[in-house]
Amino acid sequence: MFVTSAYAQTAPAATDPHAAPAGEAHTETGAAHGGGVFPPFDATHFSSQLLWLVITFGLFYLLMKKVIVPRVGGILEHRHDRIAQDLDEAARLKAEADAAVETYEKELAAARSKGHKIAETAREAAKTKAAADRTAIEAELAGKLAAAETRIGEIKAKAFAEVGQIAEETATAIVDQLIGAKASGDDIKAAVAAAKTEA
Repeated sequence: MFVTSAYAQTAPAATDPHAAPAGEAHTETGAAHGGGVFPPFDATHFSSQLLWLVITFGLFYLLMKKVIVPRVGGILEHRHDRIAQDLDEAARLKAEADAAVETYEKELAAARSKGHKIAETAREAAKTKAAADRTAIEAELAGKLAAAETRIGEIKAKAFAEVGQIAEETATAIVDQLIGAKASGDDIKAAVAAAKTEA
């Protein structure tokens, strides 16, 4: 161990039982060094100071090289890897989101197209059904109209057939009322026939 001259000067006084009290020793030591140089700046101590400086610097250098720098480097590398993984994950999630949006837009377009087709098909089916119903109703009405016309024709023919007989009966009744005598059936038929031809 390196010993300074100040320690060497005060050490025997501390171990000597006949030495002066501590306050006086201090005073004497201060007096002894009062005209000297401050020990760290004393040239006689430079070699020991330089040796301890080299040893301390070497130990700190080894500590930095073997412990602190690898740990800091490992932390930085770990953070760099984690950031790279996070960026890759973000890019993957963005790609998945873009693919999901594209798929959604395609499905939405397909659904709209299908909806238009379904609406068009329903519209055409409704038009076809309405036309078929209209045709059926028109055919039914035409049938009823033909039946009504046939019936009217039959009623008309029957009425015309009975008109002659009614006219003969009416003419006979009128002649009976006016003249008071019965006219012959042939005369009345001839008169009714003449009236029909004039009409």
